Amino acid sequence: MARRTPVEVNAGSMADIAFLLLIFFLVTTKIPNEKGLPILLPPKNTHQENVKVKQKNILTVLVNSNNQLLVEKEPLNIKDLRKTTIDFLENRGSNPQSSDSPQKAVVSIKTDRGTNYNTYMKVMNEVQAAYNTLRAKRMGISLQNYLALDKEKATKKMLDKYKEAKDEYPLRISEAEQSTAGQ
Repeated sequence: MARRTPVEVNAGSMADIAFLLLIFFLVTTKIPNEKGLPILLPPKNTHQENVKVKQKNILTVLVNSNNQLLVEKEPLNIKDLRKTTIDFLENRGSNPQSSDSPQKAVVSIKTDRGTNYNTYMKVMNEVQAAYNTLRAKRMGISLQNYLALDKEKATKKMLDKYKEAKDEYPLRISEAEQSTAGQ
């Protein structure tokens, strides 16, 4: 009886097919968007100017490693941060201890290295919600309509109102370096 020669599979074709399948799945797979805050970072600037800001125009928010807030050196619950931020931004000089105008107001957020990320996100969401609430009010629409505003489909009048609201309440948030006090 004669010995059979084993059948060989051409491995070169197999590698080509595997490569094509890999390319196919890379092209057709929809990668979910990352979650986070849609914040436009300033352009990289090699020359930094020292900007003088009066202390009364800065709303200081400190978050410690126990996820507790101190706003202007006073304990505050996160759910009250939005109202406090709105009051600070809308002061317009009526309280001598608070901001002169929304254009000069800065919200300074400083966290501890031990701060929980969820707490940080809640703080940022509340501060941004305060700005969005004021902008919606300035435009004369609800917060939900402001957040759902499609700038591509909006009328020129609505876009002008949107720009005026953003100019009236510019998003000025300063994030200080984390401290290591809690560790």
